[in-house]
Amino acid sequence: MSLGDTVVNRQGHPGSSKKKARLAPRGRQVQATARDELDKVLGTGPLRRDLLIEYLHLVHDRHGHLSAEHLVALAERMRLAHSEVYEVASFYAHFTLVKEGQPAPQAITLRVCDSPACEMADASRLAQELEEHLGARVRVLRAPCMGRCDTAPVVAVNQNHVDHATLQDVSTAVDSGRTSATVMPYIGFEDYLSREGYRLLRKCLAGEYSPDEIIQTLKHAALRGLGGAGFPTGTKWEVVRGYPGPRYMAVNADEGEPGTFKDRYHLERDPHRMLEGALIAAWAVEAETLFIYLRDEYPAIRQILAKELAALHAAGLTAHVKVELRRGAGAYICGEESAMLESIEGKRALPRHRPPYVAQLGLFGRPTLVNNVETLHWVRDIVERGPDWFSGHGQNGAKGLRSYSVSGRVKNPGVKLAPAGITARELIEEFSGGMQEGHVFRAYLPGGASGGILPAAKADLPLDFGSLVDEECFVGSHAVVIVSDQDDIRALALNLMRFFEDESCGQCTPCRVGTEKAVALMTQRHWNRDLLQELARVMADASICGLGQAAPNPLLCVLRYFPEEFEQ
Repeated sequence: MSLGDTVVNRQGHPGSSKKKARLAPRGRQVQATARDELDKVLGTGPLRRDLLIEYLHLVHDRHGHLSAEHLVALAERMRLAHSEVYEVASFYAHFTLVKEGQPAPQAITLRVCDSPACEMADASRLAQELEEHLGARVRVLRAPCMGRCDTAPVVAVNQNHVDHATLQDVSTAVDSGRTSATVMPYIGFEDYLSREGYRLLRKCLAGEYSPDEIIQTLKHAALRGLGGAGFPTGTKWEVVRGYPGPRYMAVNADEGEPGTFKDRYHLERDPHRMLEGALIAAWAVEAETLFIYLRDEYPAIRQILAKELAALHAAGLTAHVKVELRRGAGAYICGEESAMLESIEGKRALPRHRPPYVAQLGLFGRPTLVNNVETLHWVRDIVERGPDWFSGHGQNGAKGLRSYSVSGRVKNPGVKLAPAGITARELIEEFSGGMQEGHVFRAYLPGGASGGILPAAKADLPLDFGSLVDEECFVGSHAVVIVSDQDDIRALALNLMRFFEDESCGQCTPCRVGTEKAVALMTQRHWNRDLLQELARVMADASICGLGQAAPNPLLCVLRYFPEEFEQ
């Protein structure tokens, strides 16, 4: 066609064929400066799609934020659509995105925990004081549970956690530039070896045990998944092993349930106990790669695991499986196993529809074993001491030992190693020094934010899987938050619903909209009980995953067990 010819446009009218020449490709263009900065952080070699979140972390660590220019450059390097990189970066709370033309945020960010335990310790007042006194120099944000409920209130100064925080403590950390995580003394590789550590793993690798023998031992011990679901561990290993390979394994170290901090407790003190259990599990199911997914709120543990994994590799104890340490980015939903797998694959952490289950179709479409930190912590002891040693503990019909995270209005909060089936009253009186002075036991959360709220009158019920079904509550990850007569029960339920609203992944309408509507209704002085109950039923029945299904539990418990809250 010559320049003088005509063409027919969409309306059938003749029009000129001349078009203005495009001077640049469509969309945002990669800036040379951003490309150079990215290369300095990531190098110039090929990049893996599943490591997208790791790359975002590296850029964020270097610059303190993610600029629009960096996201465009990263999309080009990875040969992804810009929208694909942006949707991942914007999904996770710990990534600070800066739009084009906007200034970078302050170098220091203060995250003030607003979990129930921290709120009981006046975290709201502290956040206000920090904003008034330091707001001109730092960024002050409210943040969900940081897994340090036993030292409430807690403020994160970048990666430095200030426990039992006061305005003076946080100001001192800011003024002195203490923004890095502090690693406390722990049982390292050599020390663990001196305590006969990895003897069991060596025996497994040498053929002195078979996978079936280990699996049957775990079954006999009645070890269950201690991340919240309570599925029998030996059975899970057996199921995954039964599917054709290649297989993978993932350790869920993303305990984000408000009130839960037991995994942090174990990893900060004796990390090799979990690592040996994980390596034995990977051997038992013949996993090709073992992924350890650690929540970003635990930077000190990340340093510990990186160092100790290097020691394990140098000693040849990881020869049977490739090990990758992955870093979360601030998303409670990653505690749900399929959402965690999506994150490991470098995507938004959207829970998958089931079936199929991850044991059959998990990471990269292959059978995947997912275990919690505490579950793996017990493997060595169970095999070496015998299954009857473990199952012989327990009371009220329960079997085994549990690490209960106890926080709130007790004198001595912390992780309490106790028999499965212990009661909340026993945890308070025998393990936690009783109630704080001036406080009377009124209620408790038996299983963190999603487990519900029970009155003190029901504090003699055993705390174990299935024991609270009649109360429509559950123990989950065994996070027990103690509430006193000086706490506002309705405000507590609202705090938890706001948490679920913030942490909803947004994939399904019942959860995304339901939590928002519930917060709006619960903020009102007079609760519309019928409407709230109807809304709760829809969320529980129609949400894709446990977040939306369990979010109404605290609300329903207030309506059911605390009628005095609605008396005029």
